[in-house]
Amino acid sequence: MSTRRPQPEPPALPGVDPRIQRTLEVRDHAGEERRWHLLDSAPLLAERGVTPRGTLLAVHGNPTYSFLYRSLVREDIPWRVIAVDQLEMGWSERTGTTRRLQDRITDLSLLTDALDLRGPVVTVGHDWGGIVSVGWALDNRHDVVGMVLTNTGIHQRIGEQLPRALQLATTPAVLPATTSITDAFLRTTLALSKPALPREVQDAYLAPYRGRSRRRGIETFVADIPAAEDHPSRATLERLAEGIREMQVPTLFAWGPKDITFSDRYLRDLIARVPHAAVHRFEGASHLVWEDADVAGLVATWLADTFGEDASAPPAPAPAAVSTYAEQAPAEPVGAPIARLAADPAHAHGPAVVEIVGHGSAGREISWSLLHRRVEDVACGLLAHGVRPGDRVSVLITPGADLTVVLYACLRIGAVAVIADAGLGVDGLTRAVIGSHPDWIIGIPKALVGARALGWPGRRISVEQLPTVDRRALGVDTSIAQLAAEGARMRDLGAPLDAPHPAPGADAAVLFTSGSTGPAKGAVYTHAQLGAMFAAVGDTLRLDPSRGLVAGFAPFALLGPALGAPSVVPDMDVTRPGELTAQALADAVDALGSPAVFTAPAALRNILDTAASLDDRGRAALARVPSFFSAGAPIPAHLLRRLKDLMPAASALTPYGMTECLAVTAISLEGIEAAGEGSGVCVGTPVPRVEVALAPLDAEGRTTAEITQEPGVTGEILVRAPHVRDRYLMLWGTTRTSRRFEGWYATGDAGHLDEDGRLWVEGRTTHVLATAEGLFTPVRIEEAAEAVPTVRRAGAAVVGPRGTQQVVVVLETEDDHRPGRATRPRPASPALQEAVRRGVREAAGVGVVAVFTTRSLPTDIRHNSKIDRAALSRWAEQTLRGERADAL
Repeated sequence: MSTRRPQPEPPALPGVDPRIQRTLEVRDHAGEERRWHLLDSAPLLAERGVTPRGTLLAVHGNPTYSFLYRSLVREDIPWRVIAVDQLEMGWSERTGTTRRLQDRITDLSLLTDALDLRGPVVTVGHDWGGIVSVGWALDNRHDVVGMVLTNTGIHQRIGEQLPRALQLATTPAVLPATTSITDAFLRTTLALSKPALPREVQDAYLAPYRGRSRRRGIETFVADIPAAEDHPSRATLERLAEGIREMQVPTLFAWGPKDITFSDRYLRDLIARVPHAAVHRFEGASHLVWEDADVAGLVATWLADTFGEDASAPPAPAPAAVSTYAEQAPAEPVGAPIARLAADPAHAHGPAVVEIVGHGSAGREISWSLLHRRVEDVACGLLAHGVRPGDRVSVLITPGADLTVVLYACLRIGAVAVIADAGLGVDGLTRAVIGSHPDWIIGIPKALVGARALGWPGRRISVEQLPTVDRRALGVDTSIAQLAAEGARMRDLGAPLDAPHPAPGADAAVLFTSGSTGPAKGAVYTHAQLGAMFAAVGDTLRLDPSRGLVAGFAPFALLGPALGAPSVVPDMDVTRPGELTAQALADAVDALGSPAVFTAPAALRNILDTAASLDDRGRAALARVPSFFSAGAPIPAHLLRRLKDLMPAASALTPYGMTECLAVTAISLEGIEAAGEGSGVCVGTPVPRVEVALAPLDAEGRTTAEITQEPGVTGEILVRAPHVRDRYLMLWGTTRTSRRFEGWYATGDAGHLDEDGRLWVEGRTTHVLATAEGLFTPVRIEEAAEAVPTVRRAGAAVVGPRGTQQVVVVLETEDDHRPGRATRPRPASPALQEAVRRGVREAAGVGVVAVFTTRSLPTDIRHNSKIDRAALSRWAEQTLRGERADAL
């Protein structure tokens, strides 16, 4: 007579078609009949007449169940989805048996045998279900064609502490109280999602775990974490950790970096074991990444790209980099101009890098000869210390000679320089460093303190030699000063640097975007692409040793040595380029005589605002400037004209580009004036070796699949160049979206070409206004508003659904503007509202429903120039609904 307890029937679940819920009786590893609950999308595929291309076998972790994978059942995934509830979990049977890791793997294999599941199979795992799915894949590898792993861990080193959340949960006195006696462990897991999960979703996760007996599986699952050497599941974990290295099948890692349990340290371990895996980190997502982000959409795209229509065929090769489709730049190792100028008697003792320490104070000056010697010394020292080609080195040094030396030493030996500047802000810098998974951190003391306090990964090297106490406190191995000395001794003893130059296709650097359109992204450049970028900038700006460079946007100081041009960074707060003063700029110009000036767009505005404080020497210095140019956002002609008063001898040039492709087009002030008025900002014609095209927008402002170079067609700007970055770091989905047009990089910017082949930029495609009166780009509206007297700067926002959106304009006025953080907008005066409405209607042809003013518009952190129109739209939507709006 059976002693099995009756099991509750699974209820209707939100977002789950009841036809895909099923139960099945199968013998477990002990030979006992057990009831499984699972989701099986086969009936829906049959109803649609779809022959599945394969099966996704999805395994949940603790304390979730198959409900986690409901989003995988969708029309753009023509695969059969089987998502199981492991025994003791979800709506599967409670047997009272303590199941170890190997038991769960065996139980799952017995279930799939009962289902007669055969390949092609892609396993999908999350949390401890990821480990179980890997075990199943290893035991059934003849059927496995791919793996998807999300926020899981495959190894725990002996002696390594568990994450704090698990340390507490596994404490014997706490374990039953939080996992089975109460549902604290479950509720805590659900609470990790931000924003909070909808109430019906929370209730669905709680439903199968009502009562202590229903929660015992959660307790035993936690207790089975094999942290100790003598744990019963330790041997199985070790087998899986080594076995996954043998799984040479396409693999996708999708990760929520805010996970307090499976942090990025587990992702780093997985990447080391499966280096061929595609990786996508969803910034902001936490442990329940399937709830916090569109993981199913990413999986759908990955399946289609990897397997196409025949999952049993060999996987499709990865698409070629955009740069390979373009005319190539002359090839030479990055940094070759440093050695060339150091060997040239006419330039060897001339300035390469000049540091400014304050108004009227001379800074350090480094010659080309000394720069070359220091680069070679540090490169030798780094190699001797264990830095290897391909290692990622996060360089956290204030712009100047030290940063220049370390960067070019890394490039010389093939280490990948990760450049995340302080302009990203503390939070952005932390995300960038942690997200880049560096092997090494080289930094100033302030950066090393942050690395220690915030737990940034990587072995640490200081710039200067630190006292022993400080070195130990910060966990520092050595210093650049010491490595340079060791390298110099080796060279003096007859052991010159003989490391080969890196291959053109090897990774060279990771440069981070400004974060103006979301979290900053790491753009990965190969040596060939980085060299092509330097060549493009040099060709466009005609920089040479006789014409130095003042970098009013600090990271661009690194361009100088690669272009053979002396460089200097003005005395400024590198985190706030918009606060560069006219006097600081003049001091930097004076240090080099008559250099070109390169700034962030916001810096130009502040230079004008502070010009009255210039002394006679400063005015004379700026009068010698032969050219000035700006990058980061297109510069309106009226701003360039005002700068001519300060730099009357200078030719004004505004390049258009982005971190992913630094120089795309360029135009002079004279060219802007010749182009005349138009929709958007004219940014000129492509620089050498660059092609530009458009993907037209449809009626709702979305990019179509067409490609055109016809004039007058507004669309997403596409770029082809030898210096388009290779990919985004650990953002497989974002990389794929940006290269969805074969051979082109989709910029996300909207614009059009005119009859003379000039490009006009009209804002971001995501900011295109789809109104009842038609499509309007934001720049067109903002330019019309900025033409109204007293308006300093304008930002266009929208409210309502696409197709019937209403336009809202938020302004800075000349009288009320204050630099700094964005402030809460307030209604503009009736006279100003009327003037802006009339101006926009007449110039842009669209009505404006509301006009507000603010002392400072929200902008990106780094450039202080790109208006955050998304933030303005969120604020306007809440305000016009009568809600209390979030701060900008």
